[in-house]
Amino acid sequence: MFIEQFYHKNNNGISVSGEQASDFAKIISNDFNPIHDADSKRFCVPGDLLFALVVKHYGLRENMDFRFSGLLAADTPLIFPPASNTSYEILDTRGKCYLEGLYSGDSVQNASSVEALVKAYVRFSGHNFPHILVPLMAKNNVMINPQRPLIIYQSMSLELDCLTFQNPSLEINKTSLTVDGKRGNGELHFTFHDGDKVIGRGVKKLILSGLRPYQQAAVDGMVSEYLGRQSNHTEV
Repeated sequence: MFIEQFYHKNNNGISVSGEQASDFAKIISNDFNPIHDADSKRFCVPGDLLFALVVKHYGLRENMDFRFSGLLAADTPLIFPPASNTSYEILDTRGKCYLEGLYSGDSVQNASSVEALVKAYVRFSGHNFPHILVPLMAKNNVMINPQRPLIIYQSMSLELDCLTFQNPSLEINKTSLTVDGKRGNGELHFTFHDGDKVIGRGVKKLILSGLRPYQQAAVDGMVSEYLGRQSNHTEV
């Protein structure tokens, strides 16, 4: 599976270096959030990489829920314990939990199908900013702090109606943002497709912090900087 190049195995489990996490964000997810730069003081491993590692270890099931409970630093040894019949927790060697998972239903057996769906999801997820979140912020007349932009990946759930597919893709079909002072709770609802057939659905939940009144010039600056980082990486 493509994920092999983005983690290290060690005696205590696995770990992800800053370089591996940054490469995953940029190459696989097309995500250029500075928080995933290896040299960032605020660095954390992308939640989408943790999702991909979980699917590799526990498999892809009809129904899966993922709740992220902490920001993962580079080179943190992670333990993937045996799953119960319905759940698991991803811990570090001190017992701190970074992800809680629930699952049920049958599993997808075709390895190439699993890889295709994981790639499709993380690429969709990596495009949340600016393509989905900026219009959502504008609609609600709020924006994140341009100097310290922070969007936290809180949870994700998926339901698959069909376990046999070849070329999965995702489409956004509903978004919402509930604002409570300087905090916003965002929901992105999406559907899985295989050609013209809908094969499932899911929802991704985000926390937007440091909210303030929407200012078009400031948002334009954030978007321009983000797209510039993306363009510079592509040119290299």
